[in-house]
Amino acid sequence: MKPTPTLLTALLLTPIMQTFMRSCLSLFFLCSIAYGQETWTKADVDRLMTELSNWGKWGADDQMGTLNYITPEVRQAAAKLVKEGITVSLSRDAAKTKAPDNGSPYEHNIAAASENQGWNGDSIKVACHGLAHTHLDALCHKLYGGKMYNGYSYKTVTANGAEKNSIIKLKAGVFSRAVLIDIPLLKGVDYLEPGTAVFASDLDAWEKHSGVTVGAGDIVLVRTGHWKRRDTLGVAAQRPGLHVSCVPWLHDRKAAMIGTDLALDVSPSQVRFSDQPVHQLCLVALGMPVLDCADLEQLSIEAAKRKRWDFLISMAPLAVDGATGSPINPIVTF
Repeated sequence: MKPTPTLLTALLLTPIMQTFMRSCLSLFFLCSIAYGQETWTKADVDRLMTELSNWGKWGADDQMGTLNYITPEVRQAAAKLVKEGITVSLSRDAAKTKAPDNGSPYEHNIAAASENQGWNGDSIKVACHGLAHTHLDALCHKLYGGKMYNGYSYKTVTANGAEKNSIIKLKAGVFSRAVLIDIPLLKGVDYLEPGTAVFASDLDAWEKHSGVTVGAGDIVLVRTGHWKRRDTLGVAAQRPGLHVSCVPWLHDRKAAMIGTDLALDVSPSQVRFSDQPVHQLCLVALGMPVLDCADLEQLSIEAAKRKRWDFLISMAPLAVDGATGSPINPIVTF
């Protein structure tokens, strides 16, 4: 007996529905090409967690991660990059007003002097993580499977702070060569549109364009032009940023730190079932601190003016034992 087609089967066989399904498949194929492989999923990220892991590389007790690549020799070479003594800050001004991308603004309270009291004072409070404040992520900021970089348990973080991998490990500061990768300049646009991913192929293209190759101990700064767009057009729901394919690139070049002008990961992530895979891989697998929300606009101008894409960078986080990060004011010196 010949089976009777169901309503769903009949619908799927209509010319309109077949055309729609072909369009969906074409879109999926194009997206797959853009991702650099057929499909990026959480399983790929899980695999990279093992393949790119630096756990144990510098010893079972290590809490510095890829900052170990910044040797005394790297610092000496970075110091020699100073030719003019011109400095540029990479920090946004402290944002004291709530906004769609700033749910926790700086709280700044002034104790003003009076005619008979000659001292002014203040208190400052900030929840530095997020999308508004320039900050540095410590290696204890992110966990995977209950563990942070080098296998330390989530149990080492309590209400009193992080016993392992906290920002206090960077108390001596960071002093190295920085390399600016200016993606909008490479692509001939003012800024990347929200949701635009930066792929490893873009990083390769920039190296070819600039003639500067990222090496061991470098601080990599990737500009998307976020602040230029945000200050002009306001806050967007999606965010430009790095695609997960950039993490093996950073690993292979032995970069010491990655910094961007927003929250590192492209959003949406373009990886199925994985929200912030770049943060996860950098902080947990590589042990690579992350500089978030850096303001790279003036640096872009000064670098283009000089056609110089590498320079000295220095930064010193707050010496707060147990903290998961710190507000930061990185300084570039030409």
